[in-house]
Amino acid sequence: MVDPRFYKNNGPFSLKQIAEICNASLVDETKSDIMINDIASIFKGGEGEISFFFDKKKKDAATNIKTTACVTSKDFASLIPQNVIVLLSDNPHDSFVKLNYAMYSEILSEAKICETAKIAKTAKIGQNCYIGDYVVIGENVEIGDNCYLEPNCVIADGCKLGNDCRIGSCANIMHSIIGNNVYIYGGARIGWDGFGFQTVQGQHKRIPQLGRVIIGNDVEIGANSCIDRGALDDTIIGDGCRIDNLVQVAHNDVLGRGCILVALTGIAGSCNFGDYVVVGGQAGFADHLNIGSQAQIGAKSGVMRDVEAGTAVMGIPAIGFRDFMKQTATIQKMCKK
Repeated sequence: MVDPRFYKNNGPFSLKQIAEICNASLVDETKSDIMINDIASIFKGGEGEISFFFDKKKKDAATNIKTTACVTSKDFASLIPQNVIVLLSDNPHDSFVKLNYAMYSEILSEAKICETAKIAKTAKIGQNCYIGDYVVIGENVEIGDNCYLEPNCVIADGCKLGNDCRIGSCANIMHSIIGNNVYIYGGARIGWDGFGFQTVQGQHKRIPQLGRVIIGNDVEIGANSCIDRGALDDTIIGDGCRIDNLVQVAHNDVLGRGCILVALTGIAGSCNFGDYVVVGGQAGFADHLNIGSQAQIGAKSGVMRDVEAGTAVMGIPAIGFRDFMKQTATIQKMCKK
């Protein structure tokens, strides 16, 4: 059961309503008026709850489902106990996401500006915004409508946020232009200096970082991730990107649309990513690389040269996935001798 202290339950819903939400069909339409109060896992659910089954690796657990109803696909319907009402979906995982959005909503404060927030007189705040305690908003900042700024976040001078943005607690943003529907999680650092130094007479002198961070629409940036502003050109995060926690994006990097960077990814400066690049956790990139659209980078890979579009690479240094698997198999055979 989802904890009501943190999420509002918008139910109950009838099975007919759930079928419509999930784009699913009831096997027994006479059950359409039965009410469902909550979503539960196949392991812990019970009466009045609905579960989802779509993982063939867990098919042995299907016989023990005790929820009132279960959404599954035609391939797995025969595994569901007879006393459980079945809803059929072409994509049960998508149905699960849809019902989650309908069933639950996060408990957030209503629009207001808390007394302890410090907002510069030149800042422009849109309509229906929540500005939490001890938020600092600098000079000439522009914040769009329906934004939600959690306590202790800082929006430095000159930054711009579009509509429907959410900035997590203790996140800091500077030298940045941010689009609509952007969620920056707590503790993130956006727009700080890139790591640029020049050694002069044995001393490391900081190179001024004069660029910005440009973030498109519908972007999420995870907790404690860092995106450095450019040295001259901008660091750019394209529309629809998803950046996990503890990710480093260095100065002058450019991400295309829909890229996914999993936790602990580190990208050195001046790299260019195409659209829909997927990067596994703890992968690292040398500087000035070009990563083609829809490339896939395996976890813990060390990318030291350009990657062509649509290519899957893995290893240190990263090579084609098939070559990596051959190398691994060869080493295993050698070790057995």
